Amino acid sequence: ACAALTEADFLDELPVVLSVSRLSQPLNEAPAAVTVIDQDMIRASGFRDIPDLLRLVPGFSVAYTRDNTWAVGYHGMADAFSRRFQVLVDGRSIYSAAFGAVQWQELPLAIDDIERIEVVRGPNAATFGANAFLAVINIITKDPSQTAGNFASVQLGERGMAGVTARHGGESGDWRYRLTLSVQARDRFETDARSGAIHWKLFEQTRTSLLNGRADYRVSPTDELSTQVGLALGDWQAGRLDLAAPSRVDHLLEPRQQDVTNAFVQLRYRRVHSAEDEWSLQFYHSRHDFEAATRVLALPGLTLVGDEDALQMRTSLEYSANKRLAPALRAAWGAEVRQETAQASLFFGDTGTRDGVLARANANLEWRARADWLLQGGAMLEHHYYAGWRLSPRVAANYEFAPGHTLRAGGSQAYRTPTFFEQEGYYAYRSTTGQTVDIVGISPDELGPERIRSHEIAYVGHVRPWALQMDVRLFRNEVTDYIGAMNTCLPVGAELVPPRPPCAPGGRAWKFAQGGEIEVRGGELQLNWQPVTAFRLTANYARVFVSGNDALDAIDNDVDTSTPRNLVGLLGQYRFPHGWTLSAGFYRADRMTWLADGDVVSRITRVDARLARRWDWHGRELEAAVVGQSLGGDYSEFRPENVFGRRAYASFSMNW
Repeated sequence: ACAALTEADFLDELPVVLSVSRLSQPLNEAPAAVTVIDQDMIRASGFRDIPDLLRLVPGFSVAYTRDNTWAVGYHGMADAFSRRFQVLVDGRSIYSAAFGAVQWQELPLAIDDIERIEVVRGPNAATFGANAFLAVINIITKDPSQTAGNFASVQLGERGMAGVTARHGGESGDWRYRLTLSVQARDRFETDARSGAIHWKLFEQTRTSLLNGRADYRVSPTDELSTQVGLALGDWQAGRLDLAAPSRVDHLLEPRQQDVTNAFVQLRYRRVHSAEDEWSLQFYHSRHDFEAATRVLALPGLTLVGDEDALQMRTSLEYSANKRLAPALRAAWGAEVRQETAQASLFFGDTGTRDGVLARANANLEWRARADWLLQGGAMLEHHYYAGWRLSPRVAANYEFAPGHTLRAGGSQAYRTPTFFEQEGYYAYRSTTGQTVDIVGISPDELGPERIRSHEIAYVGHVRPWALQMDVRLFRNEVTDYIGAMNTCLPVGAELVPPRPPCAPGGRAWKFAQGGEIEVRGGELQLNWQPVTAFRLTANYARVFVSGNDALDAIDNDVDTSTPRNLVGLLGQYRFPHGWTLSAGFYRADRMTWLADGDVVSRITRVDARLARRWDWHGRELEAAVVGQSLGGDYSEFRPENVFGRRAYASFSMNW
């Protein structure tokens, strides 16, 4: 009963997904739109960084910002933090309660260990609670039964790109296990870049080392205990320098050296009575340490101190179950208690700890009213330390009007709760005597949660004679109580050195503010075409319109352009005889504005290609590949000076 699922189980005529309602469902029976990024797509793309893989999902914008941070947007409101997604790795949330960021670049996870990624496109708070606001990204790693033996891979390329990964898996009695070690180095951008008349020098070289292990113990024919541990250590360079004015104080404030530690332990006990009757209990604790101390002589006789060290921790205990209650009725339910803590003296104004406990319970029902009608409903009731009690419901109806052709209509409501920084932030630099020298950002006395109401109609079809799977979706979302940033006068009476009037030039800071309404509407298309075994093409397209009311002008007046109007993604591959495979990706995004500290970026067109060959050698499976990225030329992302140039890398891997 505890037999592991393999990738083949999820790549049938229509893939089976788990992330929408916690019930195993084929795509045409899920209550929301889902994109499955499988191992085949990961290999063919040539991407070695997890956020890049989201270019394969309709409606997603992806950009590397700076300071080792990725920006990911979906349907607008996009900034340097992925504040409106819930991101999970094997059911463990990696969303930052302190700042809202998703720390993609420091996950203790090798891309070679990913079995698949399920992306729920749209709110899914009924299953995953607050912050499953615009989408849910569920990264599922390989079961130890899929990684028996040894695996090693190495990559080496231009612009400082290098990586090495080694993995060992096996079993002993009732134990199955895998252990992965990896070291990855990156230099994302051109070191020297120009933005108008400014000549920048960028410092983004990174080296990240990680260890990840999993061991599953079969307690009985129905019971299994799974243990995972992970550790990532980052040795990073960051910051930028205007070569025309290298002594500018704002450059000196940027710490060049960043050291990161990200660790977790996760336990899961699972009892499986049958394929449709099981429960599990999961515990995990994660800890994230960021060290980047800054000390700089700002004025004669004055030493400015800004210590960017930050500590974040999360502890969670969660119960989940699913069962067939009757021949036509299935249910999934669960509950979770979670504690979040954060410390960051530079960003909160003191060395104290912010913490909070949230509790929630949810249930989802699936009722097959007739052979061609599937009705689904669910809700999450949760209590958040800032937002209080909130209910997030969802309803959906799936109608199979012909074999392989399904229409879906659904609606849901979700919330995004304020982060610690949004609610209690006080971002200021002080002198060694404790005096406030410069206030960068402040928070209001109180913020409420953002709310989204989402409606969609969709078609999911499988045209068997053409070997074509398609997913077409029209959506309309209404966001209220939006949280953004606005310029504000400094607090009256603030102790500044040197003194300055509250509204003097330069005497302003940004402040989180709430209000306004946003409408997001548009359509998405997703195709998977495999007419013959040797050829596969996946395609995605999104056309999105975002509009805000007048109340947003004082908060984020660029919301209307915070997503590309059109996004296109194509990934094709062909397997030739004798183990050769050629794949190519084409990605285009219209002009957009990244909010907060981002800029307007022009239309992006990117072309990647990968040529690989696999062969057997003395019982070992070998693969060599060469990957070219941005073959169509350079482009800028997030800021004009962030230039991603044409580059190539080679890789070699071995299984035995």
